[in-house]
Amino acid sequence: MRRIAVFSLYNERGIADDYVIFLLEKLREVVDKVIVVSNGDLSKHSEIAVKASCDQLLVRENEGFDVWGYKAGIDAIGYDALSKYDELILLNDTCYGPLFPFSEMFLEMESRDCDFWGSAAHKEMTPNPFTGTGHLPWHLQTYFIAIRKGMLKSDAFKKYWTNLPEIKTYVDAVLLHESQFTRHFTDLGYSAEAYVDPEKYGSHYPAFINVDEAIINRFPLLKRRLFFHDPAFLEHNPVDLPRALRVLKETSDYDMNLIWRNVLRISELRNLNTNAALMSVLPDQRIKDDDAPADCGKVAVCAHIYYTEMLDEILDRTGNIPVPYDFIATTDTPKKKAEIEAAVARRPGINKAIVRVVEQNRGRDMSSLFISLRDLLVGDRYDYVCRLHTKKSPQVQASNSNLFKRHLLDNLLNSRGYAQNVLDMFHDNPSIGLVVPPIIHISYPTMGHVWFANRPKVEETARLLKIDVKFDPDTPVAAYGTMFWFRPRALRKLFEHKWKWEDFNAEPHHVDGGLAHALERLIAYTAQDAGYTTQHIVCAHQAAHNYAMLEFKMQKLVGALPLNDFPLHYQMLSEWKNAGYPLGASAMQLSAMQMPLTLKSVKHALAELNFAIKSSLKFRVPMLFKILRPIYRGMRAVLKPNSRRNGR
Repeated sequence: MRRIAVFSLYNERGIADDYVIFLLEKLREVVDKVIVVSNGDLSKHSEIAVKASCDQLLVRENEGFDVWGYKAGIDAIGYDALSKYDELILLNDTCYGPLFPFSEMFLEMESRDCDFWGSAAHKEMTPNPFTGTGHLPWHLQTYFIAIRKGMLKSDAFKKYWTNLPEIKTYVDAVLLHESQFTRHFTDLGYSAEAYVDPEKYGSHYPAFINVDEAIINRFPLLKRRLFFHDPAFLEHNPVDLPRALRVLKETSDYDMNLIWRNVLRISELRNLNTNAALMSVLPDQRIKDDDAPADCGKVAVCAHIYYTEMLDEILDRTGNIPVPYDFIATTDTPKKKAEIEAAVARRPGINKAIVRVVEQNRGRDMSSLFISLRDLLVGDRYDYVCRLHTKKSPQVQASNSNLFKRHLLDNLLNSRGYAQNVLDMFHDNPSIGLVVPPIIHISYPTMGHVWFANRPKVEETARLLKIDVKFDPDTPVAAYGTMFWFRPRALRKLFEHKWKWEDFNAEPHHVDGGLAHALERLIAYTAQDAGYTTQHIVCAHQAAHNYAMLEFKMQKLVGALPLNDFPLHYQMLSEWKNAGYPLGASAMQLSAMQMPLTLKSVKHALAELNFAIKSSLKFRVPMLFKILRPIYRGMRAVLKPNSRRNGR
């Protein structure tokens, strides 16, 4: 077949990331000509890269979304010229790929007798999740559609694009084009096929909801939105992106760094880490074969030793590092410096020991890292660094501080095999820039509130350092307790800035809102800004303790709430929060709070009532529940909240 493709591209920063260039280059292997339509200006570098990967680049105003980008490309080709091709491919930049050769999909679809086809289809839905009424018809999803010669030469095809309505919003793009294109032409007698058909997967949106199964079946495209979409949707459906990524690693040679470099620009870090499950439970034995090389580069430990009585404990842990390393320490007095040097001299495995006395303890472990050790870490002297300090936390009771200390040290350096796994992880995944323990939550009030008073200072510091990322609204991804592994280049902006001691709070006012606590919460976002992911790591016994306690706390909270559905809980509590947490409100009042009396709000209240009655009958009067089940199913189809359906 002779094929021509129109690729619609948009990036709010004018950047065509490497995944776009790769996709275009692979597309050219199966089509004769590629026209790229950029909805908005491109940077000079991106313009050069795109032009080298296509046959023609059109730059237009960002109007009409990808739909009008397609139209601009079609108009530029001309209908007479289009009629000389066997297929027109319309695709956009909302997917990564090809994960597998495009030729596999094209070969399969060549065997299908149809007039147009798509990489994936969306199932019919009633009611339409975008309007709450009517039907959303079965349709090919317009991020990849192929139109064959019979349609291309038709007056109907030309008329469709000539009369294309104005597209002002994303919902317009779905309601006025994506959901209508397939039905419009099938109503005219043209036949359509989908490479990924909802009927074979059991969901309305298999390319998204069944992403793992689609990749097992060698679907060549991966929706970008999976990485940054609301995790509540992925939890409810459920969407197993982590499994999809594991399958991808085992069966495809697609470079995952193409994904991370792009998705880090646009994601809230907490959503990304949740959706992609950037959490590893590492064993105490090395995962790789024993004969695999152990030397992963130059390694250093940077430890702030304020409490020298904890020095041996720190050195016992760093002794688990399986390769020779430099031990770099800071402390506050010459006497402690001598004590540290003497202790380090007795320890094997240390290449070089460097001990420095800080000018002052203002800023504590944060200032000692970014001021006293700046010259050692601003460049590429070390590949990987483990940051530790003598965390005594005398302001809280000993059981709290000891638990927090163990949480950090166990999850960073639990054993020799464990530490080797950390180094192997860095070595094998160049996109990882920061490795941290999970958020501490046992006996600490961190869940959902851990910005405390620090967000204004974080945002101010980010502007100072030109760190341009989205901050999570509630619980930032952070190196809580300020012990972590890192690549120095991932935190280069923090080390390049010449901090002053006066920037940090004077002792003893090491409090929230100051620079030290702000930097603690900025570290992961600095790595994100530099194009690196943050990986959480946990050892087995810490994972068991933390998960068991987290499950206990979650079931207690859910048990105190009406119903048993997370999306409804979140919506209800959010409305209660927005209303100022009024006391004495019933569950129905909470869910209707701040909501005008509209058809949507009435349906929402009725949906909750229907669910509550159904749940009560199911567990209290099961026989009656079975009799009434068809009625409840009918009500649910009409009243189910739209937010739980729409995963686009």
